[in-house]
Amino acid sequence: MPTKPSLADFLLRRLNSIYALDEDDIAAVDRLPIQIADLRADEDLIREGDRPTRSCFIVSGMTCWFKITGKGQRQILSFHVTGDLPDLQSIHLSKMDSTLSAVSPSRIAFVPHQALHAICEERPKVASALWRMTLIDAAVFREWVANVGGRQAYARMAHLLCEMTMRLGAVGLAENHVCYLPITQGELADATGMSTVHVNRTLQTLRRNGLVDWRDSKLTVLDWPGLQKAGDFDPGYLHLRIPPDFKPWPT
Repeated sequence: MPTKPSLADFLLRRLNSIYALDEDDIAAVDRLPIQIADLRADEDLIREGDRPTRSCFIVSGMTCWFKITGKGQRQILSFHVTGDLPDLQSIHLSKMDSTLSAVSPSRIAFVPHQALHAICEERPKVASALWRMTLIDAAVFREWVANVGGRQAYARMAHLLCEMTMRLGAVGLAENHVCYLPITQGELADATGMSTVHVNRTLQTLRRNGLVDWRDSKLTVLDWPGLQKAGDFDPGYLHLRIPPDFKPWPT
């Protein structure tokens, strides 16, 4: 019978997708003390102004960072998927400057900062992997700024779908050009700086052009090269270690 994945399995997949860990490093990560919580969609994990004493990784589901402007408008800053540690910065930043919330029903594993400090001191490769993950998060933030500020709506949406497909594929959640993407059109609007009406029209155009099909949160990429071209998408900023035979989308 196949072995049931441990709660740290997706975290290890994520770390291994960006950094090569040895068996002792993997065992150390698997021993991290964790506390599990199940969140509802739209439930906050961290609020702006909080001073957390633990970080979290996503066992299942999806979360996002966002800020609320003075006029009450929400701007989503990034999406985070299974295996991500979206709040690693809380290890060194005492006060949070934005809010982390569940996009969909999510299972979250919390790890005390004390345990993360200890594993970083004892396992230099794990420390490097966590540091690299934080740097990649910063690279994603920069790409999102370029995407929202520098691309037209059609390219903006195509780029976001390319990114989410690759990130889900990196942890084994995109196969045969299909992945589960539980993002509403309202959330897409808040992430891309578009109205919900414009989001709907843009998605319809992507469908008509034969690039994607998106029904009941199931995204099917029908033409991966075409979607990349439409989104001006270069995955270099994700810094993934993708094996040569890894093809969760059509070529």
